[in-house]
Amino acid sequence: MSRCPVLRSPALLILLAALLTGACVYRVDVQQGNLLDEASIDAVQVGMTRSQVRFLLGTPVVSDSFHPDRWDYMFSFREGRSRVPEQRWIIVFFEGDRVSEIRRDVPVTRPM
Repeated sequence: MSRCPVLRSPALLILLAALLTGACVYRVDVQQGNLLDEASIDAVQVGMTRSQVRFLLGTPVVSDSFHPDRWDYMFSFREGRSRVPEQRWIIVFFEGDRVSEIRRDVPVTRPM
């Protein structure tokens, strides 16, 4: 009865195990920004107060001191092995304390 010489060598056995498990790398889902669901976005209406918008959408990701009447809500989700993330960008404009305009699905541009 002869045994396979490859299985007798510990170095080759370790190399074989490393090759077989190397492809099994777990990639974590990456979520950034405010989780924006359609129901919450649809609930925001012109004329609402800042506190009502904050209750529905949360604290804005970007609060610019140069543009105090604009709140930016961004959301990015990349599933583990996917290279293309799902991205959303909602901009809420205010006049005083009331919503004056809502821009939905603003194209997300990446700097070069």
